[in-house]
Amino acid sequence: MGGKRDDKKRLKQYETIAYAAMASDEFSLATVKEVCVEEDRRIVSRVVRLLEEEGRVKREGSKKSPLYRWCNRDGFDPNQWAHRKIYNNRMTHAPVDDRPRERLLAHGAASLRTAELLAILIRVGREGESALQAGEAIAARYAETLEQMADAGRGELHDISKAIAVTAYCQIMAGIELGRRVERAVRAKHEQEPIRIRSSADALAFCRRRFGQLAAEAKQEHFQVVCLDTKHQVINVHTISVGLLNQSLVAPREVFRPAIRDAANAVILSHNHPSGDPTPSREDIAITRRLEEAAQMIGISLLDHIIVARHGCISLREYEGG
Repeated sequence: MGGKRDDKKRLKQYETIAYAAMASDEFSLATVKEVCVEEDRRIVSRVVRLLEEEGRVKREGSKKSPLYRWCNRDGFDPNQWAHRKIYNNRMTHAPVDDRPRERLLAHGAASLRTAELLAILIRVGREGESALQAGEAIAARYAETLEQMADAGRGELHDISKAIAVTAYCQIMAGIELGRRVERAVRAKHEQEPIRIRSSADALAFCRRRFGQLAAEAKQEHFQVVCLDTKHQVINVHTISVGLLNQSLVAPREVFRPAIRDAANAVILSHNHPSGDPTPSREDIAITRRLEEAAQMIGISLLDHIIVARHGCISLREYEGG
């Protein structure tokens, strides 16, 4: 509540000072401060400096006693200008569907892009750059090397976006470290309790959890093979190819080589659809049938092929009624 009251107070201050500066074509800081005697003198200086930086007023005269002349006073609306300065960089004033926090509450954290997650951590942008724009800039810089963000220094992130001051940097680093600790705890628990795939529902749950981030963010298709032992417990996960899925990229020898090396009894196939739609294509179905025939020849069971995407996951076994 305090933040909203502060914003309203600053809005009123900016409006009052801007209107005082508009009283004549030419003004001095001293004149505006005399008119706005109840306002903090530092805020008066800040508002005039913002007007100068935007080219709305031009400084003239000596450094000690400068005069400011309006460049286009007739087209200036102090109310709209003050509103932009106070609110334009706040996610709380964006449309509800564009607010990362509201989207997280409605759809879950996994549905958010990396830029949106960063925007939540950054919280507040700067003049001319919203928190989401700052998140977009950082996400783009680390698009292919997300793991390297953990080692980024404050200066490095600040060079990417000036919105990354001390507070935002600490929040990002704290978020990364918390994610690391949660991931280690989950991995430790899974190591103690082997993951067993008993059905297509289990396969869907495993792939949704394991490849959720890939489904949400990857721009290319990644084809994976999950190797299982005789009890259908997960042994290992291997990436077979990255790129547009076709027969040459997922040749049986490439798919089953890691399975044979792991002495796998069965496998689950999985790949993502960057489009967001998990509906299997004719190519997906054809590749699955070809690999199923190869699996039978070498004595490895192909339990299912799971397609993961932003808008859901599909089991080809269930899709084809198998």
